[in-house]
Amino acid sequence: MIPNSYTSFEEIDEQLKILSLQKNIYKELIKLNLKSTKNNLKAESIKTELRGVLQEKILAFVANNVLKKLRRN
Repeated sequence: MIPNSYTSFEEIDEQLKILSLQKNIYKELIKLNLKSTKNNLKAESIKTELRGVLQEKILAFVANNVLKKLRRN
């Protein structure tokens, strides 16, 4: 937490160093998140996700049609 008042320039310098380090940490976290997002948006990842969704939809469609035919008989 940032103090409300400082008694010396050393305290100010120390606080500035801490804030600078925190800023650098946040920058690196943003870079890491951006890299992760880019990897998740690659064609292979999207293709894998779509394949899974399509498989679920096809399976649900087939199951519904089979159930309808069984109910008619």
